Amino acid sequence: MKLHPFPTIFITVLSLYCLSFSIHAKDKFKVCADPLNPPFSTKSKDGFENKIAALFAKELNQELEFFWFPQRIGFIRNTLKAQIDDTNQYKCDVVMGLPVGFDFAKTTKPYYHSTYALIIAKGRGWDDITQASQLGNLSLQREESLKIAMFDRGPGTAWLQKNGLLDQGIPYQTMTGDDENNVAMKIEKDLKAGKIDMVILWGPMAGYVISQSPKETYNIIPMQSTQGIKFDFSIAMGIRYGDNKRKEMLEKLIDKNFSQIQALISEYNIPLLPIPKQTAHKDND
Repeated sequence: MKLHPFPTIFITVLSLYCLSFSIHAKDKFKVCADPLNPPFSTKSKDGFENKIAALFAKELNQELEFFWFPQRIGFIRNTLKAQIDDTNQYKCDVVMGLPVGFDFAKTTKPYYHSTYALIIAKGRGWDDITQASQLGNLSLQREESLKIAMFDRGPGTAWLQKNGLLDQGIPYQTMTGDDENNVAMKIEKDLKAGKIDMVILWGPMAGYVISQSPKETYNIIPMQSTQGIKFDFSIAMGIRYGDNKRKEMLEKLIDKNFSQIQALISEYNIPLLPIPKQTAHKDND
């Protein structure tokens, strides 16, 4: 019995159509990222936020796509909220790291909690410092020799002011405007060069500095939050307001991969703390 060729042709054409449709319909996991911001993200995609994004894209069976833009003033406006020409599409959909409750974007539940740390270069006369509070009780001679980085904003500078050490601070900008170095890179180079002997840095940046040298090069002292100065913060992922389905999707991925995410971040020498329960459910609707 001779079979009519139509069913075979129809099935073949239908299969090709479905394959074509699935390729074009397949969503991308589009991430807004800074191309020069180690240890968070880099153009070579070796930052921990790059790797978490890759993990999520794999889980979703989506193509990972980065939209690169320096993480400075106007970052959210030029990335997460920026539409492509006159379409209803956006340049990117997810910022991989924002403080919980960030004003300019909706945030997911946090996926890690870290703290600022005091980094002290060894062998420069400060090896006896084991607690940050000791710097507030130095002799006049030692105080005058202190070379500690001071930023234009942040809890580290507030702490220096509270402890009467502003005059010993060597000023740095939080946003460098440097095309070759972000803040962590600049601090790491200046510590090695002896321009500064110590710095109070946000945990991931402190982890970057540590990772660039043998562990014995620095003493690391986690900073403790007080009633007046907060040093520890929960970090979440950022999306556009109203993008509730994406928020739900990201939070499921955070829950499913939480242990793997924590292990990945730990590889970057980042000081991790338990996520406070009250923060874990905080939203910014």
